[in-house]
Amino acid sequence: MDFIQLSLLGVIQGFTEFLPISSSGHLVLIPWFFGWEYQGLSLDVALHFGTLLAVVAYFWRDWLDIFQTALTKKKSQYPANFLGILVVASIPGALAGFFLNDLAETIFRNPLIVAFTLIFFGFWLYYFDKVGLKNKNEKKVFFKDAIYIGIAQAVAIIPGTSRSGITITAGLKMGLNRKSAARFSFLMSTPIIFGAAVFKFKDFLAVGIRMEQLVGIFLAFISGYIAIAGLIRFVEKVSYKWFFWYRLILAGSILLFWFYK
Repeated sequence: MDFIQLSLLGVIQGFTEFLPISSSGHLVLIPWFFGWEYQGLSLDVALHFGTLLAVVAYFWRDWLDIFQTALTKKKSQYPANFLGILVVASIPGALAGFFLNDLAETIFRNPLIVAFTLIFFGFWLYYFDKVGLKNKNEKKVFFKDAIYIGIAQAVAIIPGTSRSGITITAGLKMGLNRKSAARFSFLMSTPIIFGAAVFKFKDFLAVGIRMEQLVGIFLAFISGYIAIAGLIRFVEKVSYKWFFWYRLILAGSILLFWFYK
């Protein structure tokens, strides 16, 4: 892939990893729309590393507080068991990534599957954003909530589902308010993105580190940071329904392109 293509994918990865519109779906669709050669999982890892840097840079104070509270039991804004809650929430996604990775690289990379998951899971985001109680914040997530949201995260291995989208949806269903659903989704994304990057790091090194990949990482980092900050501010004042409409339009475009190309 040339420099422009890699740069574009870096920006797209950063924004779509944290907006509830599916980063993996966009990384499948953009090359398919433009007829580009599949960029390979090694580039996926590089771009995910950029988004890992973004979420750590945004939430580093929270993570420091979470670890200090867990290790020293000091009083803070997070409960002492919050680290354990995040670990439990990450387990289903880690297992899905380990056992279903081959399917994610082959069968699931189908534009029609992406179109279906964009619509199906987009609808549930719209629905629970409308009917959810929104009466608690991320610091009041219990282990049963973490298990439910974690199982939802495991489903996001299917492109088009959106890791942030389905975990935010699950959070809304469990009573989290809009901002807290996003914050918990982003916090629980940290170990899962880190694990994915480590799991595929050897593939990244096998093809060598090039300047284009470093630029992709940097752009994914910048755009990811902007997406996190922007989404949290956006949903405080608006809602998630606009992301449903985007997903619906994108799915319709996929179907039109598929049947009339």
